[in-house]
Amino acid sequence: MKEYISTYKELVIDYFPKIIMALVILIVGLYFINLISRTIKKLMQKRGLDVTLQSFLGSLINWTLKILLFVSVISKLGIPTTSFATIIGAAGLAIGLALQGSLSNFAGGTLIIIFKPFKVGDYIEAQGIKGIVKRIDIFTTKVSTPENRLAILPNGALSNGNIINYSTEGKLRVDLTFGVSYHADIKQTKEILLNVLSSNAKVLKNPAPTVMVCELADSSVNFAVRPWCKTDNYWDVYFETTENVKLALDKAGIEIPYPHSVEIQKKG
Repeated sequence: MKEYISTYKELVIDYFPKIIMALVILIVGLYFINLISRTIKKLMQKRGLDVTLQSFLGSLINWTLKILLFVSVISKLGIPTTSFATIIGAAGLAIGLALQGSLSNFAGGTLIIIFKPFKVGDYIEAQGIKGIVKRIDIFTTKVSTPENRLAILPNGALSNGNIINYSTEGKLRVDLTFGVSYHADIKQTKEILLNVLSSNAKVLKNPAPTVMVCELADSSVNFAVRPWCKTDNYWDVYFETTENVKLALDKAGIEIPYPHSVEIQKKG
């Protein structure tokens, strides 16, 4: 018992200063990590960096510093850091193999944040989904569809696929096609269609809207109607133009053809 007590006393005497020093390093290190994180956050806000990028870089720097601090504390306690690093490496490899999809999404999210093919508030089309970008996270991007449904897209597939950003240029062309009877006067019809477009305040003057004959179909002469508008007004211009064209053509007595069914009666 005396030998055990003597041994424990020696261990306590040897390790107590190391434990105290490790605790001091831990407390002081956490204080400085919080201070550094706050300072970096303020600098990013002052520079006007994207909110998502601020969150990502802040978390990355914070956790990196904490890992370095943890290694320093372990080293101060006398635990060999080489074996500890080997364990972390093996664990990291196992986790990486198990989370290949998540790591792909993480890499995709990083690329989206860095290269910015779109930002929060943009109207995009990707992975068969159209909608407004509500949030860009590290692993997923959340998009609100026109039906007010929330679509969650994995960043891995999103960054590797085709992305159409309708908001980048600030204006869009609305592509519409209207057919009229072959008996209608082409010049008169074009004037009516152009008047419908020019009377809509949401249709831009520059670029100017165009109306051209695009097809001589089986039962109609088809006109390609191409007004331009601001991105936010796209659907308003689309629906208003469709309605106003119908009213204007009816008022002018110009027929819009539709399929007729012919009933043949057999005699006898």
